[in-house]
Amino acid sequence: MKVAIVGASGAVGQEFLKVLEERNFPIDELLLFGSERSAGRKYKFKGKEYEVRLLQHNDDFKGVDFAFTSAGASTSKEFAGTITKYGAVMIDNSSAFRMDADVPLVVPECNAEDALNRPRGIIANPNCTTIMMVVVLKPIEQLSHITRIHVASYQSASGAGAQAMAELEQQYKELVEGKPVTVNKFAYQLAYNVIPQIDVFQDNGYTKEEMKMFNETRKILHSDVRCSAMCVRISALRSHSEAVWIETEKPLDVKQVQEALAVAPGVTLQDDPATRTYPMPLFTGGKDDVYVGRVRKDLADENGITLWLSGDQIKKGAALNAVQIAEYLISRK
Repeated sequence: MKVAIVGASGAVGQEFLKVLEERNFPIDELLLFGSERSAGRKYKFKGKEYEVRLLQHNDDFKGVDFAFTSAGASTSKEFAGTITKYGAVMIDNSSAFRMDADVPLVVPECNAEDALNRPRGIIANPNCTTIMMVVVLKPIEQLSHITRIHVASYQSASGAGAQAMAELEQQYKELVEGKPVTVNKFAYQLAYNVIPQIDVFQDNGYTKEEMKMFNETRKILHSDVRCSAMCVRISALRSHSEAVWIETEKPLDVKQVQEALAVAPGVTLQDDPATRTYPMPLFTGGKDDVYVGRVRKDLADENGITLWLSGDQIKKGAALNAVQIAEYLISRK
């Protein structure tokens, strides 16, 4: 098995290395690629050192089975032909191909079989907030069709990459030391703040991130569900959280939903108000599952259920989901 990681020096690229090693993914040969800035850097994988190659339009991907790409949409678009030229399956973490009709958008717990039909050799990894939400919604959808979703996301600095995480830590340090605060990665200071904008605004007043949740959820669940999102950046370092309100075709009781979530793949139910047990970014960082709690009836909708979830954006929201797609494809060979 020959595996390539494109964008190896980024936060998700580094997470790919961790996840592949954790899961003992079958690798005989590993190739790392990056930009001119990161080419030449060296990283260890299973005790062996690997040097990052410069990503170029050449034959470097000949014989590659899986290419995990996380170097941004423009890079993915430019190099897709080069990467897939000799038959590599490109599992892309950018937004470049997610809504293309001939590219499957896959969350293995929800629609793994979609990955089998990939005419361009590309499989898209969804947006992190969408991934975590649909993993939790899938078992509920099987109880009764979900017709409407309202969601408020509480997204950590990790969603904007390694440099954003470093900037948040730097901001707190600067504030403690009474120095001017560095602001480069976000529109405003994130430390001690929340910013009600992730990505750029669209003509309808929603941000691109919020529209991703609307469109991607429908494609993954093969559903006509409508999702209205408010995506907010918070000053947590790692792990995103979401408050979710859903409306189903028939009313569901809380115990029924909790029982479905308790046995759902990729989900850990953590829901005991009496002991103040509920998911938080403080504890979900580094974990594989999406954690869910605060499951209750929606007081404003007799067919409504509301819940809270938290999960590691870099792990399940990116690298782990992509590796699970590859594992599924290997299992079907």
